[in-house]
Amino acid sequence: MRSIIDTYSLSNGTQIPVVGFGTWQTAPEIAKSVVKSALVSGYRHIDTAEMYGNEKEVGQAIKESGISRRHLWVTSKLNNSFHSYDLASQAIDQSLADLGLDYLDLFLIHWPNPVAFRDENWEAHLQDTWRALEDAYQAGKLKAIGVSNFRKHHLQVLEQTQKVAPMVNQIRICPGDLDQETIAYSRDHGMLLEAYSPLGTGKIFTEPTMQEIAQETGKTVAQVCLRWSLQHGFLPLPKSIHPNYIEDNTKIFDFELSPEQMQRIDALNGVVGYATDPDTAGF
Repeated sequence: MRSIIDTYSLSNGTQIPVVGFGTWQTAPEIAKSVVKSALVSGYRHIDTAEMYGNEKEVGQAIKESGISRRHLWVTSKLNNSFHSYDLASQAIDQSLADLGLDYLDLFLIHWPNPVAFRDENWEAHLQDTWRALEDAYQAGKLKAIGVSNFRKHHLQVLEQTQKVAPMVNQIRICPGDLDQETIAYSRDHGMLLEAYSPLGTGKIFTEPTMQEIAQETGKTVAQVCLRWSLQHGFLPLPKSIHPNYIEDNTKIFDFELSPEQMQRIDALNGVVGYATDPDTAGF
């Protein structure tokens, strides 16, 4: 990998840029300018979600950037309140309308077991919801489909009825939070791992091991985190609202972490907490 527009291949042969720009917690009133900054900095992969409430602004930034649609990768995700075939189908169309796009490069079920469906037969709702994504994929509205925050038992529920296997599992992956079972199971079933919150939380910037490796490499802690993610074959989705940090997070292709440095980072455990449990999340 030489640059931010190099690609991984998904299981259907689609090429996805190896780094994406995340827009979680990016307020609608600043989302357009922030995404424009990312595009100026070289990002061609933008990740949003219905739950973020900023799809319209992301779409405006894409339109105003003047960059050809075929050179952009745009991902969105299903809101938790739309877990059924009909609701998910409508939500996909609404995302396309809000983003002002004819198709999405990737669409994900955001969470496997939302609280609104947890007391019912959530497995059947999940299978129905996946069928809506499969049909939108077959119709050409979605170029690739996948899931987010899914663990092994959620993926096994889909396997009972799926006709198209998920191509991506987007989970929280950062130094100190490596869910090896989910990572291994996803990879064994042909899924690319996307790493959201690849910088963990603010705590990672004061973690002594990360600071030491940043000093050794002459890079920032954030750049070390992202490089670590790439060297593991993950697809990191860094986010920032500051143009200088957005730019800095692209400068991760001119150095390499040594095996010893990778091992030191791998040995960190729980230094930034752990991912939310999708079966007990309150949303």
